[in-house]
Amino acid sequence: MSNNKNNASVNQLLQRPLSRRRLGSLALASLGTLVVPATLAACSGGGSGAGSEGTATGTIVVGSKDFTEGEILSEVYALALENAGFTVKRSFDISSSVVHTALTSGDIDFYPEYTGTALLSILKEDLITDSQEVYDTVKAAYKKQFDLDVLDMAKASDSQGLAITTKAAKKYGISNITELQANATNLRFASQGEFDEREDGMPALEKAYGPFNWKEHAVYDNGLKYEVLRNDEADVTPCYTTEGYLKDKAFTLLDDDKKVWPPYNVIPVVRAKIVDKYPDVTDVLNAVSAKITNEELVKLNARVDIDKEDYEDVAADFYKSIK
Repeated sequence: MSNNKNNASVNQLLQRPLSRRRLGSLALASLGTLVVPATLAACSGGGSGAGSEGTATGTIVVGSKDFTEGEILSEVYALALENAGFTVKRSFDISSSVVHTALTSGDIDFYPEYTGTALLSILKEDLITDSQEVYDTVKAAYKKQFDLDVLDMAKASDSQGLAITTKAAKKYGISNITELQANATNLRFASQGEFDEREDGMPALEKAYGPFNWKEHAVYDNGLKYEVLRNDEADVTPCYTTEGYLKDKAFTLLDDDKKVWPPYNVIPVVRAKIVDKYPDVTDVLNAVSAKITNEELVKLNARVDIDKEDYEDVAADFYKSIK
């Protein structure tokens, strides 16, 4: 991979562990018929206008992807819309493989997407690693191809990454992947198997950084990787950059200093007809996006995935803090 585009296969680039399903929209190309909850069709659109904050009268159908972060984000945006006076109907936990089609067909009016997913999975463009260029490309193409408005990009980017134990990071002076590669012979790598073969996994890293001659290399279940590091059975593991476990100071997220992986910034995607009918929607959603950072998403995901709190409660607390 490079700082701009390459010709890597989109299918290879988009493979993800089952626990991170946001990229399931790749399956759109093979869908013959959209299958969505029956309640979606009955909920679409509605309302008769919008006013200033707290007085809007339109109805917005908010969708969410079917994993923790997607649900939290959608709920925060939904609360902001309700606070502005909109009536919100929630159609959450939609399969990532059909949520884009649910939006373009009008079954939902809005959901939070990721720039990298939009670029690679939905638009099927080549890899771009500059976050602004990805955003600009997606925004223009979504408007032209789907009549969808892509609103402001959040700072948060849920991308691929590598986590190391803070103990090992301090011992060997490692803060980025270049330094990791130079110290690989001292480190034990906990892979999840597919990472070793995927085009955007170890092959991409070695192409950019050189060979990683690990002291030890073993394969573990994705759900056990942080336990493996905590138990001192390994030092380094692949991760996603907003995973809740990264809240723990025992783990350090390494900087991808050669920009191997594309950005996955959060973007609100709204049907243009809704924005035209209810212009206040843009300001309401953009105000939320301005507050979403990786640090915040890590904390929110941790409360749900580790502390086992309900995502509605977590989202409500976060919205209250930024309101």
